[in-house]
Order: sequence, then C-alpha cells, then structure tokens
Amino acid sequence: MTFPKRMIAWLGALVGVVVLTGNGFAETVTAARLQAATTDNENWILPGRDYANQRFSPLAQITPANVKKLVPKWIYQTGIAGTFQTTPLVADGVMYVTTPFSNVAALDARTGREIWRYDHKLAPGYKLCCGPANRGAALGDGAVLVATVDAHLVALDASSGKVRWDVALVDSAAPDAGGKSEDKTSSLGADDVRLKANVQGQTGVGSAAAPLVVGDLVIAGINGVGYGLHLDSNRPGSPLGTVVGVSGRFGRPGFIAAFDIKTGKRVWQFDTTQAGWEGQYASTTPDGVPLHRDIDAERAAATKFSDAWRYGGGSSWPTPAYDPALGLIYIGVGNPSPQASGETRPGDNLYTVSLVALDVHTGKRVWHYQLVPHDVWGYDVASPPVLFDATVDGKSVPAIGHASKLGWYYTLDRRDGRLLFKSEPFVPQQNLFARATEDGLVVAPGVGGGANWSPTSFDATNGIAYVAAMHMPSLYKIGVIPATGEKAAVEFATIEPEKVPQWGTLTAIDVAKTGKIVWQRKTEQPLIGGVLATAGGLVFSGEGNGDFSAYDAKSGDHLWSFNCGAGVNAPPIAFQIDGREYVAVAAGGSQIWGFPQGDAVIVFGLSE
Repeated sequence: MTFPKRMIAWLGALVGVVVLTGNGFAETVTAARLQAATTDNENWILPGRDYANQRFSPLAQITPANVKKLVPKWIYQTGIAGTFQTTPLVADGVMYVTTPFSNVAALDARTGREIWRYDHKLAPGYKLCCGPANRGAALGDGAVLVATVDAHLVALDASSGKVRWDVALVDSAAPDAGGKSEDKTSSLGADDVRLKANVQGQTGVGSAAAPLVVGDLVIAGINGVGYGLHLDSNRPGSPLGTVVGVSGRFGRPGFIAAFDIKTGKRVWQFDTTQAGWEGQYASTTPDGVPLHRDIDAERAAATKFSDAWRYGGGSSWPTPAYDPALGLIYIGVGNPSPQASGETRPGDNLYTVSLVALDVHTGKRVWHYQLVPHDVWGYDVASPPVLFDATVDGKSVPAIGHASKLGWYYTLDRRDGRLLFKSEPFVPQQNLFARATEDGLVVAPGVGGGANWSPTSFDATNGIAYVAAMHMPSLYKIGVIPATGEKAAVEFATIEPEKVPQWGTLTAIDVAKTGKIVWQRKTEQPLIGGVLATAGGLVFSGEGNGDFSAYDAKSGDHLWSFNCGAGVNAPPIAFQIDGREYVAVAAGGSQIWGFPQGDAVIVFGLSE
C-alpha cells in the first residue's frame, strides 16, 4: 500500500507539532560528539546509534504499560516504492533518510516536512547486484555521507544537500568497471573448457551499508563481488533465473576502505581476499564442526588455481563497529566467489565469511575469525558486529558479538579474536555443512540464514541481545549444462528456496555470560530488517506483511502492532524531541524476499 502521492506531515499537523527552528543541521555532529554518542539520549547520530553498534535506546517514556497508545505522528513518502532498508539518523531536530537507489532526504523530525533532497544519478551501464536498497547514511564534518548502489561514495552538505565530493569506490580500469562483474571467456585460463562453453553471466558491484565516520575518516566497502552469477545461456539445462556458482575466474576481491572526510581521497584499503588465502585447509570450523571437505583434492588443485584470490569475492555487507580504546574497527566479510562452487578456489579462502579486526588508522589486519572456511553455502557475515563486555570465569572481557547466518550467536574476545562461547541455536539446523548433490539436499539454515543482514539490539544492563532471524531452508544442487556441438559441458551449483513451511524467530539471548536463550517468539513470516530495544522495556521489530510490532523485553509477549501497508523490513530507531519519545521505521518491503513494497517512513509517538 502507498499513501496519496507525497503525503507528508499531515498527521503531524493534526497533533500540533511545531516547525523546525534554528540551525538544526548536522554541522554540530563533530568527531567528539560521535565518540560520545552513547550518552546522547535524544538523537541517533550513528548507524548503530553508537560505535559499539548496540542499537539500544536509553529512552523510557514508551513502556509495556502505555505502548497500546502508540500512533503514527507523521508519514514521509519518498515517491520510490522499492526495497527500503534505511536506518534513519536524527541530529538536533533533523532526520536524514536514504531511499532505494541511494537518494538522500533531510526532514524536519517534528513534522516530516522535506527540507532538501539529493537524487543520485546512477553511473552509466550500472547493473544491480542485489536490489536497489541502501541501508543508511553517516554524519560528520557538516556532511551527510552515503555509499551508493553503483559503488560511489558521496559527501553532501548537511544544510543544503549539495554535493561536496563524489568518488568512485571501484577503479574504472578494474574487471568490474561500470558496476558489473562479468563472467566472460577473456578471464579464463587457456585450458579452461568453458572457452568452448559459450556460457556467460554477470552480477553487479555496489555498496549498500551505511558508511562509518571515525575522526577525519569515512569508512565504506563494496558488495556484490561474491554474490553469484545470473546465467545468460539459453542452452537446455541452463538454470535461468537462478543465482548459481560456476567454477572459474570472474569478479574481483571485495574491500573496505577509508577516505578523507574533507576531500574523498582514499587513505587506506583492506582487500578481503589476498595472496595466501588458502590458509591451513581447515577440516572443521574454528569451533570444531566438521566441514566435509576433500582436502586432498583441494591441495592438488592449489597450484593450478593459485591466483583464485584475485577473483575471490568477499563483499562488505555491514557497517563496522569501532573500539576507540583499542583503535580497532571490526568488519564482517561475505562469501567467496564463485558462490556455491569451490573447485576452482582451493583452500580456506581467507578472509571471506570472517570477522576481521583492522587498525582504524592504517587498515592493517590485527586478527580474524573465520566462521566457515571454504564456504559453499553462502553464509556471509552479514549482521553488524556488536561490542560489549562479557563475563567469563567471573572476569569482565571486552567482547564482540555476531548473530550469524548459521543460527548461532558468537561471542569473541575483541582484543584477539578468541572465541569465548557461542549461543544455543536460535533457528532450526539441518544438514549443516553437508555437500550439494545432483538430486538436491535440503540445508537449514539456508543461504538467507539464520540472521541475515538484520541488525541486532543489545541491552548492556542484562547482557541480552535481541535477534531477528528466519527459518528458510535452501535446496543445494549440482548440475551440468550438457555439451552441444562444439560447446563444452559446464558444471554449476545452485541454491534454491525449498518449498517447506517458513517462519521467523525473534529471540532474546544471554550473549554476555551463558549463550542461553532467554525467550523466543515465532513469527508468521521470516524476519528480515532488524530490532530496536529500549530502556522502556520494549523490543520493536517488523514483518514483511506490514506489521510493526512491540514486544515485552522481559517475556517476549506481543503487546502492540500497526500495519504499515508495506513490508517493514528495515531497522527501527528511537529519538526524542521537545521531551517526547518517538520511534521511526521505514516501510517499503523487500523485492528479493517477496514482501509488499512501499515508500513510507513512519514516525510513531504516544497519543495525547
């Protein structure tokens, strides 16, 4: 559902809210203020609210006792009905939202009235990787910063929306120039049978995550490099319309990089796949789960495919967390390329499917923890990492946590990457790490997770993380496009949705001490979008059917819901203006998950 075209602020007018006065723009969001964001109760100035990515609001006006009085206060329509994943930012009475296709709007946070808008012009020849979604902006140095779906980083003046600078994240001379990563015969070895196969495909390269501002640096990465190919072949047996893995060389390494906030000049870059990515040929995950790999075959193929890292993928999906005391940022890395097909990339494929700690000033790797060596299931590290203090053997340990696609929440020592413990499974697990077959093998969690890109929320007062996840098993198959005439046969692997009941889970987990599940609520639809917990004792989350709901943080009881007319597949935030608490969320659905699309940002508050 969409409301009448560009219907904004009429609900705000009904409740008599006032118009923005004074400066109000993000010029006042300094480096010192970002570092102190945890104590800024009224605003939401970082994508994860604070550098720890805890996404916990200290506001407590809205409680289980009065949440049923929550009503829409204003609605802003972007005019673009599409996959909507933004985390709104609020600074001193101004809200900043990104839309599908990486447009940016500044709004009066009291009324929803548009102050300015930047409409991004896509690069020529651009091809979508994974839909048009953008997950939010960053603030700093009087600028609003956005990483775009066509792999640009843009700095906008916070008061006017005018472009300060615009830099391409990807070198125009690279294999993925123009926003494409193509599988063509020009990238194949001379003895590769696919030279005669006439099978091509492509996937886009872009950036979806909100950047992170640290001091005078803006940190952003690219995605799409390990997503898989959409085959263009019309030969019999070709799985058209399915994302597949085809053994061979295509694409490029993923990366995350830092840029000067005043000029856009690149300061450092960390490539997520590098020479030596074969690693130790681990037969198990770091926590001891068997991977069922043919290690001998991989070692035998290592010389032939010694340059596989050059095409190795490793997208950067989440906004990093940052520890100022250690001077480290923590990034999550996606799956290797080719997706689902590992024959031409022997080894562990470092640093894909990993949590990685980098020196914020140099980009040098300090440690890594690879959840799945040699991944062929698509288990990206997609949900943003979270920093908190854990208790181990009675002692406080600076920790980092991650809600994984595997269905476990991992708690690590953030100083050295040592695993402290992992949680009980928060989704069903079946045939985990089993290999694909010709007939197809059902694996749960599937390629979607588990916890997908959805941010979690962490309450430091009780050590509880609130995790939105999905039960969506996948069918993993291997197949062959038969040879025809001079065209050679081509082996491929596919990951397809399995036609079984699907649902979501909203789970409270003690991630600071035990890893035990405190409570869990099953939802009608798989949960994708994220969670907000508040000091008022509430947990907010949305569903693809349009329901935006509040739950009791202690028990998981469902307390309130409002149907937004389109899928609520974006992270909620909370902010305060004029002494009143508000909750905001985007309702635009998700094409890739099949949820109804729309174009609204809705702000809720207590009725008068």
